[in-house]
Amino acid sequence: MADKKFEPVIGLEVHVQVKTLSKMFCGCKAKYFNDPPNSNICPVCLGLPGALPVPNKLAIGKCIKLALALNCSINRESKFDRKNYFYPDLPKGYQISQYDQPIGFDGYLDIETKDNRQSKIRIRRVHIEEDTGKSLHPGYMSRTTPGAISIDTSQTLLDFNKSGVPLAEIVTEPDFEDVAQVNAYAKRLRQIVRYLDISDADMEKGQMRFELNISLRPSGSKELPAYKVEVKNIGSISVLEKVIASETVRQAEILNSGRTPVQETRGLKDMSGVTVSQRVKEEAHDYRYFPEPDIPPLEFGKAMLSEIKKQIGELPQDKKTRYIKDYGLDPVSAEVIIASPARAAWFEAAVGDNKDTKLSKELAKWYTGEFFALLKSAKMKLKESKISPAQLAGLAAMVAEGKLSGPLAKQALREMFMSGKNAKEVVSENNMQPVSDESEIAAVVTKVVAANQKVVKDISKNPNAIKFLLGQVMRETKGRADPVRAEELIRKELGL
Repeated sequence: MADKKFEPVIGLEVHVQVKTLSKMFCGCKAKYFNDPPNSNICPVCLGLPGALPVPNKLAIGKCIKLALALNCSINRESKFDRKNYFYPDLPKGYQISQYDQPIGFDGYLDIETKDNRQSKIRIRRVHIEEDTGKSLHPGYMSRTTPGAISIDTSQTLLDFNKSGVPLAEIVTEPDFEDVAQVNAYAKRLRQIVRYLDISDADMEKGQMRFELNISLRPSGSKELPAYKVEVKNIGSISVLEKVIASETVRQAEILNSGRTPVQETRGLKDMSGVTVSQRVKEEAHDYRYFPEPDIPPLEFGKAMLSEIKKQIGELPQDKKTRYIKDYGLDPVSAEVIIASPARAAWFEAAVGDNKDTKLSKELAKWYTGEFFALLKSAKMKLKESKISPAQLAGLAAMVAEGKLSGPLAKQALREMFMSGKNAKEVVSENNMQPVSDESEIAAVVTKVVAANQKVVKDISKNPNAIKFLLGQVMRETKGRADPVRAEELIRKELGL
């Protein structure tokens, strides 16, 4: 009997480290990456008796901003709760989090996949909490018998520098149906937190992490499965995609054998996406939530929420829609440009007050193509380039107005990149002006055709041979001929 077909039902929990100077409930430095272990700690983040937490106002404000950006309703009265569980890097034996009165609830994020499918992903909640510490399992070498070396992996080292760092958690409903939607959501969410300066979301530094909830149901069914598998501590979007693929195969095999996958928490075996069982999955009651007694409830006034909302500004999807509408850009180019606030700001500075969509599209082509390629080759950041937005706009304008051919524009851009000169200077100094006299181009065409009679004879069998002749014309004119007009003259010369 053929195996049944299944489709995934996916929900995500995304943890984002909120960018603040100090930790969530104490004055310790929040920026800990590469600092010596346990160098940014105090009695509060170590959970010592008698230490009292004091909430970080900036972190709470940034969490509210994120919730509003995700179209959430805001709990005007919110509170902190104790989430009780044991783990070595949780020194208090509980985590200060939020349970039944999170900062934001019932939101959504509109996403668009690469195949132009649009979806609305519902956001169940957005809340603020403290991060845990970090457990390291380095192992060490020991000699058990002369000449033999064994590895003892039972050793665990604890670093509490990360303990207490502000953490925003965004929990979705199980609305994802495939990897493409998950990818689009993860990337758009990362953009949003960067646009709003909530977090740098640097995954290599653990500033954005994913917890995946995944189960399978028969293809075409709308019923939620009776089980759910959680995979914790996924540190990159690429690994997240691998985990979904791996779990889909693993769970399908179990279901096709007539069994139901165990509802459990699983961890990563390695970066391949393969998972291993860690423990039976907890429910909310297993954490014995109760209100944090050391922190009074939070109240948010209308004036405060209104002021935070004003700070949000234009979000990535809104910017993309505007670029397509106002500048005439294609969706792919628009997506590349809005990838970061810096990219978008640079492009808008180059466009300026120009309302000509032809020029805007030409500018976008050079910006996302040759200019980005030069930056990548030089391993240079956008702000380090000698070329200003106005200078790139000047180059694009010359191309759009027919004052500079594409091949010569590439040469000019490379020279501008090295020297910092504007396009007109480079074109003038290097005699890159296009040949305006058509008779001059016609004379070159006649010369090239006469020198390449064998190629001319092959054109009837190989129409692409005309491209060779065009290349010869462009070489003779040092790229100054208009390639479109040059090809027209070649065809005229050959009677085609």
